[in-house]
Amino acid sequence: MTDPDAPTANDPVPDARLGGDLPIATPEAAAAIVPETATLLVSGFGGVGYPKLVPEALAAGDARELTVVSGGGVGDEIDRDLVESGDMARRYPFVPNETSRAAANDGRIQFHDRHISRLADEVRFGGIRAGMRGETIAVVEAVAVGPDWLVPSTSIGHTPAYVGAADRVVVEVNRAQPVELARVHDVHVRDDPPNRDPIPLDDPLGETDGPAVRFDPAKLAAVVETDRPDDPYEFRSASATDEAIAGNLGDFLEAEIDRNPLFAEAANLQFGVGSLGNALMGALADVDFGDRPVSYVGEVVQDGLLDMLDAGDLEGASATSLALSTAGQERLFDDIERYAEDVVLRPADVSNAPELIDRFGVVGVNSAVEVDLYGNVNATHIGGTRVVNGIGGGGDFARNCRLGVIALPSTAVDGSVSRIVPLTPHTDHTEHDASVIVTEHGVADLRGLSPRERAAALIEVADPSFRTDLDAYRQRAADEGGNTPHDLDTAFSWR
Repeated sequence: MTDPDAPTANDPVPDARLGGDLPIATPEAAAAIVPETATLLVSGFGGVGYPKLVPEALAAGDARELTVVSGGGVGDEIDRDLVESGDMARRYPFVPNETSRAAANDGRIQFHDRHISRLADEVRFGGIRAGMRGETIAVVEAVAVGPDWLVPSTSIGHTPAYVGAADRVVVEVNRAQPVELARVHDVHVRDDPPNRDPIPLDDPLGETDGPAVRFDPAKLAAVVETDRPDDPYEFRSASATDEAIAGNLGDFLEAEIDRNPLFAEAANLQFGVGSLGNALMGALADVDFGDRPVSYVGEVVQDGLLDMLDAGDLEGASATSLALSTAGQERLFDDIERYAEDVVLRPADVSNAPELIDRFGVVGVNSAVEVDLYGNVNATHIGGTRVVNGIGGGGDFARNCRLGVIALPSTAVDGSVSRIVPLTPHTDHTEHDASVIVTEHGVADLRGLSPRERAAALIEVADPSFRTDLDAYRQRAADEGGNTPHDLDTAFSWR
């Protein structure tokens, strides 16, 4: 029998943070529940909504060998402390800071990059079975909890799937975050295949099942109280390059609206997380969308989206995380009831579902490390070997959206390295998934072009100082013949 006090879609805000008779514990006592070898399924996405005190206690306690699985980026209590203590042996699906990246690149932890939309099912159905060792413990953050339910905090991510798959559940209830966050949560849990019904949404901002994640009450092992705030992402100020990229993207979208039937009724947009993605949102304020409703349908709500909502430029935003700066969090928390009218958070296997991306005709805008002359995109590995972060949800949108845009500066390392290259040493999105490339120098619309035509178009948006060399490579490769010409002897040594 389910708890009658659990919040529902009709009455989304819990009466109390702690509902009923709960196993209250200290962080140290909760950490002691985790065996020496275990799989830790943690909440968190976009650097927010992750557990803080229990991972910190794990790092300070006895030695362990942990597989750590999150929804996306989490904080230093997990990806610094557990790495430095030697307790993290394996990591899925993201390495969001210098400590975890260094450990993955030198082999101290085994890191496996995954598409966000698939990870919930991979945990539930054994897709990453080789890495899941020992007992499975879910450690998740909430703003309220009862005997068989919890309401997530600043992100949902894969919390419903992780709680469902875990042998035992530990919940950190965070009093630093308003319980009214329940108003933005819409937790739809998908049935198991082959009996999986379509996701019951016909509007990007629609609602389904209310704010509560439900679970077997026998799983609840500990509830830890905390008032530690997130240590969220801080966006750097937009550079002149960012602004030029944003301007080119805005010009492209404005022209595309007039010629593409995709925009006949609405514009549904997604932007990747980070400072560039946040800056690109500013370009939309100058785009004339006419009387079409414009919505964000993606992974993360960033500060730029709050600006657009406040300006009336956006119908609403559907995501899985409030990946806001500290100032952005305060802004949303102080006016949560108003923002809840226009913002909805969903589990990541719903926000990133290919089914919804296709249904709503999403235009996806993501960034990359580099793009090669034929449109293959490296989003994750510098030099083809050293991982930076991970693919996140970029692949979900690049492959499944109706129009895929990659926006990136044309150079790196103070202009000494071109990010338009002859051949990527690592590929995350193939030439079949990237339709448009935008840099500060212009727009390369690759739709319908042959590989040779793509190369010519991409050279035009490269930095001028590299165009002569890139064109020389293109001509030299063409002499070798082939539909996709390459001079493989020199491709990877170029620059």
